[in-house]
Amino acid sequence: MNKERVFFGLNVFLSVLRSLGYFFITVLILGGTLSLGVGLGYFAFLVSDTEVPDKETMVKAINDIELVSSFTYDNGEKIADFKSDLVRTRVNSEQISPIVEQALIATEDEYFNVHKGVVPKALLRAVISDITGIGGQSGGSTLTQQLVKQQILTDETTFSRKANEILLALRLEKMLSKEEILTAYLNVSPFGRNNKGQNIAGIQEAARGLFGKNADDLSLPQAAFIAGLPQSPIVYSPYTNLGQIKPDEGLTYGLERKNQVLYSMYREKFIDQAQYEEALNYDLKQDFLPQEIITDQTNNYLYYQVENDTIETLMTKLYEKDNVSEADIKKDNNLYDKYYQLAERELRRGGYVVQTTINKNIYEAMNNTAQNSGYILDDGSGNTVQLGSVLMENQSGKIIGFVAGRNYEESQNNHAFNSRRSPGSTMKPIVAYAPAIDTGMIGSESQLSNHARNYPGGGKLTNYGGQSGNEFKSVSKALAVSDNIPVVNLYEKLIERTNVYDYFQKMNSTINPDNFSHLSLPLGTGEVTVDEQTNYYQTLANNGVYQKGYMIDKIVAPNEEVIYEHQDSGIPVFKPATATIMQDLMRHVLNDNNGTGRPAKGALYGLDNNLANADWVGKTGTSELERDYWFVASTPGVTLTTWIGKEDGNSSMDYRWGNNNMQMWAMIANAAYQQQPDLFKVNQRFELDNSVIKSEVSDLTGTKMGNITINGRNINVPGKKVQSYFAQNGAANPDFRFGIGGTDANYQQFWNAHLQPKKTPPKPKKETKPNSKEPEKDDEKESDSKDDED
Repeated sequence: MNKERVFFGLNVFLSVLRSLGYFFITVLILGGTLSLGVGLGYFAFLVSDTEVPDKETMVKAINDIELVSSFTYDNGEKIADFKSDLVRTRVNSEQISPIVEQALIATEDEYFNVHKGVVPKALLRAVISDITGIGGQSGGSTLTQQLVKQQILTDETTFSRKANEILLALRLEKMLSKEEILTAYLNVSPFGRNNKGQNIAGIQEAARGLFGKNADDLSLPQAAFIAGLPQSPIVYSPYTNLGQIKPDEGLTYGLERKNQVLYSMYREKFIDQAQYEEALNYDLKQDFLPQEIITDQTNNYLYYQVENDTIETLMTKLYEKDNVSEADIKKDNNLYDKYYQLAERELRRGGYVVQTTINKNIYEAMNNTAQNSGYILDDGSGNTVQLGSVLMENQSGKIIGFVAGRNYEESQNNHAFNSRRSPGSTMKPIVAYAPAIDTGMIGSESQLSNHARNYPGGGKLTNYGGQSGNEFKSVSKALAVSDNIPVVNLYEKLIERTNVYDYFQKMNSTINPDNFSHLSLPLGTGEVTVDEQTNYYQTLANNGVYQKGYMIDKIVAPNEEVIYEHQDSGIPVFKPATATIMQDLMRHVLNDNNGTGRPAKGALYGLDNNLANADWVGKTGTSELERDYWFVASTPGVTLTTWIGKEDGNSSMDYRWGNNNMQMWAMIANAAYQQQPDLFKVNQRFELDNSVIKSEVSDLTGTKMGNITINGRNINVPGKKVQSYFAQNGAANPDFRFGIGGTDANYQQFWNAHLQPKKTPPKPKKETKPNSKEPEKDDEKESDSKDDED
C-alpha cells in the first residue's frame, strides 16, 4: 500500500514537472518568436530609409580613399591642400602574405571564411552588451562590417548606423568574394606611423615602413604585429610622429597586442605550438627600422600649425559628442591617440575647407621682417638667435599673424606655439600684481619693501644686476623698473591668502600647478609658449575677460554644411577694475623715462608716429642667465609678443639683446600696422573702469593721509598726496607697517628719517641798513620751504 502511494505521488510529481516544462518551453518559443518578430520589425524600421547602392557604387565606395581638404586665409584665399602625409601603396591579393591574412582573420574575424557578412551570435552578444553595459567591448563586427564602417558609414554609435552596417555588409558579401573583401580591407586600413613619422595605410606600406619588406615577405612575428595594428594604430605603432622608436613603455602596447594575435593564430590552428612559441620568444624590437629624417619637406610653419589646430578642433568636436571631457583626454594618452586618429582620418578623407583667422598680408609682412632681420638678431658666432611672435586680437582671441621662427628650412621648431621658455619678468603683472589688486591687497601706489633680503631657503634675492635697495617703493614704480625684491615680497603675502592658480586655470594655463607655491614664479621660473603669454596679456587688455586664442574660424564640408564654427566664449578672470588698473600701471613701463619698455616706444617713433602714439601698455622680461628676452604690449585693439633666444635654450646673451628684442618687436608691430592700421585702434585709449576706487594717499606710505603716533609722537603722515587706484577696499589707514614686506627695523628706519627735526642752517648776521626788509622775506621763504618738505 505504501509503495503504491509512493509511486502514485512520484508519477503525479513527474507529470506536473513535465507539464511545467512543456509550458516554459512553449513560453520561451512564443517569447523568442515574438522577440524575433519585434527585432526584425525594428531592424526593418531602422533600414527603411536606406537606399542600398548598386554593385558599381558599392565597390567604388569600398575602394575610395579620401577627398582632399584645404586650408585658407581669413579672406578665403587658399593656403594649401591638406597633405595627409598618408603613405599608401595598393597591392593585389597575390602580393600579400597568407600569414598576414591568417593573422588578421584569427584576431579580428574567426568566422570570416564561413559567415555571410555578419555573425548572429557575436552580434547578439554585442547588442546585449550595449544595452546592459555588461561585458565592455564585445567586438560584434566582422571584417566585412568594419570595411563598410571605414569606407561608407561614420563612427557614430547608434542602432540606426549599426543596422545599416549589417544591411550593407550582407549586400557586400553578395557582390565581392572573400578574397576581394580581405584585400580591400588590407589596402584601406590605417596602420599607424612609419620610421619617418608619416601616417601609413595599407599592408604594403606597413611592411615597408616598419620592417623594410614587401607585404608578401613578412615573417610570422612581423605579420602578427602588423595584423594587430588596425585596432588602434597610433597606440600600437612603434614610432612617434617624428619617426623615432618609442621608449620601451610605449612599445609595450604593440608588442602585447602582437602576442595576442599569435595566440589567436595558435587557437585557430593556423600555426602549431612550436611556431607559436618560437614567434612569441622572438625579439621583434630588433626588426624595427631606425628613424629616417625626411629631407625634402616643402611645407612651412603656417601649414603645420593650421593642420595641428584643425585636428585638435575636430578632436574636441568628436570627444564632446561622445561625452568625453577634456580632462579625460589630457590624462589618458590612449584616449588622446584614439581621438587624434579619428580627427586626422576625418580631415584626411572629408574634403573640408578650413578657414583660418590668419590675415595673409599681415602674416607675410611679419615673417618677411623676421627673415630680413639678420643685422639685429645675428650675434656673429653662427649660433642663430631665434624669434617667436604672436599677434592676437584682444576682443576675440583671434590669432591674426605669427612668426614661428626665422627660417623653416633651417629649423622646424615652432617658437610661437610649441617652444616653452622662461618668461622672465613678463610674469610679474599676471601672477603677482593683478591677483593682488583683484583681491584688494594693494592699490597702484601701495608700498612694497625693496630692502635686501633672502629667500626663505637662504638664497639671496636681488634686483636685476645683483642690486638691492634700501627703501620702500610704490607698486607703479616697482613695476615700471621691473624690480624683483618688491614683487617677491608681494607674492609671498599673496599666496598666503589666495590660490593664484585659480586665475591661471581659467586661462587654460599649462604651468605646473606646483610652481605657484614658489616665490620665484613672478621672476619667470615657470615655462610658457609665446602664444600662451600673449593670451594672458590679451586678458588684461580685454578688461579681464579671457578669450582663448584660436586660429580655426570654421570648417565647411563638401556639401557646404558648416560642421564647425568658432563661438566666442569669454571667461571673466579679473575684475574690470583690476584689468584697467593694470593697463594704467603697464603704461608706465613704456612711457616713464626709466621704464624698462621705453626703448620699444623709441623704436616705434623711428618707424611710424601714429603707431608710436597709440596707447601702448606692456612689460619686458629677461630669464635667468639672460637666455630669453621677451616683450609683450597691447593697444586697445591687439596684443603683440616677441621672444628671442638661442635654439638650444641654454646659451646666454648679454643685456643688449633686450633692446634688440624691443627693436624687433617694433619692426614687427609696424609691419603688421602698415597692412591693416584699424586693427590696432591707435585712436582709442584704455580707460579706468567706473568700479575703480580712487583713494588719496601719501606717496611715501601708500596709506591715507592723516595723523599717526610713532615712538610716542603724534605726527602727520609724511609725503605728497597722490591718487591710488583700488579694485576693492580702498586705501588703508596710517600704520607703522604701512607696506608689504620688510622688517620692523626697515620700518623704524623709515619713520626715524621723518621723525628727526630738520637741521636749520644758521641765519646770516643782519647788516644794519635802514628800511631793508628783504632778508626777513628770504627767511620767511626758507622757513616756508622747510615746512613744505615736512
